[in-house]
Amino acid sequence: MYLLRRIFKAKPGEARRVASLLQKQAQIYHEAGQRSEFKVYFNGATVPGKRDVVVLEWTDEALMSPMRGGHSLPAAALEIGAQIRPLVEGNRIEFMELMTPDKMLDV
Repeated sequence: MYLLRRIFKAKPGEARRVASLLQKQAQIYHEAGQRSEFKVYFNGATVPGKRDVVVLEWTDEALMSPMRGGHSLPAAALEIGAQIRPLVEGNRIEFMELMTPDKMLDV
């Protein structure tokens, strides 16, 4: 099981808008069966820490390319992605393996 976290650096003042669009996009992927339950969180200067940061986080059983054969991305999600791109300065993705009972060492 893996934790996937996509972190966006929104343009100044756009974090809440980016978070709103990401919420809609992730829901489309979820309803299409292409994403598990997810969380979107952001800092638009309402809490301490880095400003204009938006995070989308979800889990998956395997890491799979969205360009894999036979896979099609929902058109509505791609349309929202086009709305997000001009609102962000960049993004990155993090992958972490989740600890599960079957992976635990006998320590």
